[in-house]
Amino acid sequence: MIRLKRAYEPPAPEDGERYLVDRLWPRGVGREALQLAGWLRELAPSHELRRWFSHDPARWEEFKARYREELASPQKQDLLQELAQKARAGTITLVYSARDDQHNNAVALREMLQQMMEAL
Repeated sequence: MIRLKRAYEPPAPEDGERYLVDRLWPRGVGREALQLAGWLRELAPSHELRRWFSHDPARWEEFKARYREELASPQKQDLLQELAQKARAGTITLVYSARDDQHNNAVALREMLQQMMEAL
């Protein structure tokens, strides 16, 4: 199971392993408060893509396509496979900072991971 949670929400036992999937650390949040199993900066969108998208829902589909292209390298695919395997074994939570809970990289990443899990 793959859950999503904003970095500003408190951790909960049902979150399982928590992974921050943003390139930048959330403002005003201490490391201890997030209770992370890892910070997966390399799976975050590039600065250029993040700026271009600017959480504009009209750009959502194009953002997902460009983000998928950014994650196509073998190294990033290996990280995605590891994350998909962890999700198959138990609950993981992708932690993000964005205010928009429907149009952010964690939502797109979960979609990609679910597709990978179906293919396994």
